[in-house]
Amino acid sequence: MFKSISRQIETLRLQALKWWAYCTTEVWRDTRSLWWVKAIKVVNLSCRSFLDRDLQSHSCALTYRSILALVPALALVLAIGRGFGLQDVIRNELVNQIPSQATALEAAFGYVDGYLDQASGGVFVGVGVVFLLWTVISLIRNIELAFNSVWQVTRPRSLWRAIAEYLAIIVILPILLILSSGISLVMTTSLNALLPYEFLRPAAEVLIDLTGLIITWVLFAATYVLVPNTKVRIRNAIIPGILVGTAFQILQWLFVSGQLYVARYNAIYGSVSFLPLLLIWAQLVWLITLTGAVICYAMQNIEQFNFCSSIEAMSPSYGRRTTLGIFTVIVKRFHRGLPAYTAQEISTNYALPINLVTPALQALERAGLICYITNSDGNNPSAAQPAMDISGLTVGEVVRRLNNNGHSDFIPGFSHRFRAIDKVYADMMSEVLKDSGEKLIIDLDIEIKAK
Repeated sequence: MFKSISRQIETLRLQALKWWAYCTTEVWRDTRSLWWVKAIKVVNLSCRSFLDRDLQSHSCALTYRSILALVPALALVLAIGRGFGLQDVIRNELVNQIPSQATALEAAFGYVDGYLDQASGGVFVGVGVVFLLWTVISLIRNIELAFNSVWQVTRPRSLWRAIAEYLAIIVILPILLILSSGISLVMTTSLNALLPYEFLRPAAEVLIDLTGLIITWVLFAATYVLVPNTKVRIRNAIIPGILVGTAFQILQWLFVSGQLYVARYNAIYGSVSFLPLLLIWAQLVWLITLTGAVICYAMQNIEQFNFCSSIEAMSPSYGRRTTLGIFTVIVKRFHRGLPAYTAQEISTNYALPINLVTPALQALERAGLICYITNSDGNNPSAAQPAMDISGLTVGEVVRRLNNNGHSDFIPGFSHRFRAIDKVYADMMSEVLKDSGEKLIIDLDIEIKAK
């Protein structure tokens, strides 16, 4: 009996280890399109990215930038609202949207009033406005860079395009806050008129709260579509928007409920007791927001992450071959007059993992072999094309440029002490590239899609 139980436990243990190995490693070698395989890949990639130190670093940096830009951003929003006589509406809506930080917002509003009074008094109108705009634009720029990092986009928006779009966001934000407040007021008034019975009022309040939750979902989903400097499919942003929007509301509830248990912070920090709570809240908000971006990215690119463990242990030889293949695609498309591909399009059309394509393009750019352009349709701001004359470009020249890219001969005396090694290596490379290295890139026979 004991032996039977022991065998069953051992079987379960081995089965659990087998499933753990599959979920953590082997799933990336499974190319089936089953829904549960894709779900495991999304969860796997999301967990790995969430624990990645880069994501934590980005959330910390954005927390710092957010606190730095808090007063200038509120000053801009309220200044626009003041022009329409609606600054009080915007204040109330901000407090309603972020109830867990009501104390921090009230303190910030006090600084904002002083800031605007100083500016309107002419003390530092020019310098003050420039600093205010720079601080807010810098925050939005860093948000875009964090999202681009998640999406492995190496090219942010151009400076003038970024300034134009960021200023549009700054102007539209107070309008959205006013509309949100108006919608809540209209719904409350209408439901109270349509539901005269008191016992139906709680249901109306639940409906209004649900409307606020849906607005939060839409806000996060729109963020995941609009912020990265790449094309994000809306259907891939819906689920992350719902998950992160719900997590955001839960976080709000936890912080509002926890206000009753922070008396010790008041005793330690006194009048600025809201500051450590604000920092913790901002850190968590940015962390779940970036996690949602990772989930969105994983859902759109999950098939491109197959063999990721193999890529991490890829040999230099295989890496050079894939880089040469990617460059050949770029050259031959340019030679035939076809639209330039982005990293994502190369990945999709040639079944190459995106985390293999992106480093390859970075190496080609550093070697001066490619540059980035915007296609005529304006939809591909990071399309790659050759950065040099391709008519006489050989395989050997490309390999030499890739091999010689970066710093070299920076160790004093190395060439003297290892003179024999330098000579053998140079002779070896010349021999390797002597025949096939003279073949033109445009003459290489690979499949080029017309699309």
